Amino acid sequence: MHHFEYRDGVLFAEEVSVTKLTENYGTPLYIYSAATFRRHFKAFDSAFDGLDHLTCFSVKANSNLSVLRMLAEEGAGMDIVSGGELYRALKAGVAPEKIVYSGVGKRESEIRDALSAGILMFNVESVAELIKIDEVAGLKGVKAQVSFRINPDVDPQTHPYISTGMAKNKFGLDIENSFKAYEMAAKLDNIEPVGMDCHIGSQLTSIEPFLEALDKLLDFYEKLKGIGIKIKYLDLGGGLGIPYDEEQPPHPTEFGQALSAKLKGLPLKVILEPGRVIAGNAGIMVTKVLYTKSNPTKNFLIVDAAMNDLVRPSLYGSYHRIGEVEEHGRAPMVYDVVGPICESGDFLARDRELPGIKQGERLVLYSAGAYGFTMSSNYNTRPRACELIVDDDKVIVARKRETYEDIVANEL
Repeated sequence: MHHFEYRDGVLFAEEVSVTKLTENYGTPLYIYSAATFRRHFKAFDSAFDGLDHLTCFSVKANSNLSVLRMLAEEGAGMDIVSGGELYRALKAGVAPEKIVYSGVGKRESEIRDALSAGILMFNVESVAELIKIDEVAGLKGVKAQVSFRINPDVDPQTHPYISTGMAKNKFGLDIENSFKAYEMAAKLDNIEPVGMDCHIGSQLTSIEPFLEALDKLLDFYEKLKGIGIKIKYLDLGGGLGIPYDEEQPPHPTEFGQALSAKLKGLPLKVILEPGRVIAGNAGIMVTKVLYTKSNPTKNFLIVDAAMNDLVRPSLYGSYHRIGEVEEHGRAPMVYDVVGPICESGDFLARDRELPGIKQGERLVLYSAGAYGFTMSSNYNTRPRACELIVDDDKVIVARKRETYEDIVANEL
């Protein structure tokens, strides 16, 4: 079942007209489908039923408190990369023992807060970080459970900005240095090495890179066993892609079956960190056409959403499918869809064929539920958008639209 669909030419989010939502809440507007979030989480989580596992939603994909709370109610843990995301996860009611803390640059205060909360483990990305965690844990009189992020030098065949598992990336430790780090960790008073971690990138459209990385990890697991280090957790990160355009990423079930075949009989709890695959197609962004403009070579749709609202097209050259909120069936034209920001890089689509669009009409950008609002900013002193969750016929204001007062509140 599709939870964003047209009825008599008008787009609906579950049981609510998107036209009515824009009339009530304005634009730009993020709209999330609760049913889609739940369905995607269940589809992903159940794909690994054959394994002892924990599915930790990647908070950076969509960190709205209402979204996190909804996923926590479905049984999700959380994968965090900052003290702020720890704060959000705890505020959303996530059990600390279901939280894993990734990221290359954890501050001392963030490590302290995570230890106080009692999180499951830190995914450690450098020896310097390990030493800092040991020091902070010693001051608190606790033992920190850690996993090392092992960089397997696998090419995930994705955009270079979201590729994270190659030797040239800033993340993790190579295999050789990882072994030395585990040896060191085993001797530290305030550290307990309990896991192995690997995350090779985002928007992957094949499971082959995952399996190549897993083979390297399993060889490494045997080496650790040989020196008496008992690993309990295998964190394989996230990264499964979604169809923005013509991509055909694997279904989680295919991934689950492949992992089950390789891990059968091993005493390991698998941790997975999906983000985009759960949130991406659970959200849309709606924008209003402020002006139309043509010159001898281009037709422009100048809309009220900009790169500060959805930066992916400007930053990654990413594709988001665009449609009308109300279908009019006019002859197609080719447009650049651009925002009001004073940058030539402020565009949502270039050379995109759309039905003829008129000033005042509204457009929908699909697959905006992940890395949409979370990457938004106040550039050009533009208030960030309102976020809504539609649950059947109920509308939840998950985040109010910012005001100018909100933007300057912390300035003197």
